[in-house]
This record gives sequence, C-alpha cells and structure tokens, in this order.
Amino acid sequence: MIVLLPPSETKRDGGDQGAVLDWDRLSFPELTQPRQAVVSAVSELAGDTEAAQRALGISVKQLFEVERNRTLATAPVMPALERYTGVLFDGLDAATMTTDERSFAHETVVVHSALFGPIGAGDPIPAYRLSHNSKVPGLPLKKHWRAPASDVLAGLGGLQLDLRSEAYAQLGAAGENSAYLRVVTAGADGKRVALSHFNKKSKGLFTRALVRAGIRHSTVDSLLEWANGAGFQLEHGAPGELDLVVENA
Repeated sequence: MIVLLPPSETKRDGGDQGAVLDWDRLSFPELTQPRQAVVSAVSELAGDTEAAQRALGISVKQLFEVERNRTLATAPVMPALERYTGVLFDGLDAATMTTDERSFAHETVVVHSALFGPIGAGDPIPAYRLSHNSKVPGLPLKKHWRAPASDVLAGLGGLQLDLRSEAYAQLGAAGENSAYLRVVTAGADGKRVALSHFNKKSKGLFTRALVRAGIRHSTVDSLLEWANGAGFQLEHGAPGELDLVVENA
C-alpha cells in the first residue's frame, strides 16, 4: 500500500548541516531530469526578488521564501516527513514515531511536491517555496509534471490511497488501483458535505493511525475493515473514492 500526501506550503528550517540536496538520495530516480529542470528554474527566478514574489504569490513578510529558493543547492536537508509542517503534518506527528513506525512511513508514504514531484517520506530535501499554482516563467508545472509523475505512480503498483488535494492530483494521476479519499460530514439533510477546516487534520490523523498499525493493505475492503475497527468511519463514496466521515465540530 502507498499513501499519497500533498505537501505543505510551510516548511521547517534547518536540517543536517553536513548534507545538501543529492539527487541520488531521492526516490524515483527516473524523475531526476524533470526535478533538475524545476530546481534550476526556481533558483534562477529567485535571483529577481520582485519577480519571484509575484510568481510565488507571497507577501513582503514572506520574502525569506525567495532566499530559500535561491539557496536550494547549498541548504541543509532533512527527511520530507520532518520538513513539512502545517495541520496535516502536525496530525501525522513524525516527531513521536517509533523507529518501526518511521521505517514503515518511509516505505509507504509518498509526498507529491511541486518542486520534486513524488518523493518518499524519508527523502532528504531542503526548505523551499513552490506550490501547484506557482507561475514559474517558461515552466507550467501541471504540464511539466503530469506525464512523468503519472508514470512513476503507475509503476508503483498495489493499492494507492490518494489523500492529495485535487490541485496536486492534477500534477500526476495515481495508479490504476487507487482510491481517492474525501473528508466529509453528514449535513442536516443527511447528505454528505465535503469539509475544509477539518480536512487536513483528519487526513493527518488517519495517516498517523495507518503508520501506527503498520498494515500493508492490498485491497480497499481490507482498508475499510481495519479503519472501522480502529474507530474511523470510512465508507465507499463515489466510484473510485472513499469517504472519511467526521463530525463537523
């Protein structure tokens, strides 16, 4: 089983001061060339602060993000699972994982980055700023990533649980045996309503529970049986989708 996560716009500073970005240490080496193209373009863009600010859609208070992009090749790195912060990754809570849990996460969790494409949770990466909708001159991210990322995900095989946002899913299609997870609640009329506020938190907590259980589900039925026994209300949704039903409180 593979769990596909979106990245986070926010990143933790620092990392291993004795290590920098090494293409050979990233999962899916077939993506090295498209990765290098994006990193090169983003680094070059960072040479013009005003242009980079516009392209990234950031405020003056966030100009430190431009410096991050300027130093991608020389900045310290840390595992992706620890680099990303924010609501989803707070719920995942990598800092409290045991050695076995961390190992399982590194083998099963894939984060779909706009800068690097799909990467393993244990891949060492620098802090950066690039979102699915960033406007990199001459390099439309959706067009650049869709084919190579889709090929990589198709080659993984097995059950893929897709927790990415719809925007990041457009950067590459999940494999044939995949299920797209939506976080929903029951409205007053009983109809399912997609949630926004609790969406990321619920996905983080659900992934944390999957990692803690350490079970490699090969089918949706196996995943459903485990989830409902673990205290989650996970149900079939629209074709190809699963609904994680939570209380809107």
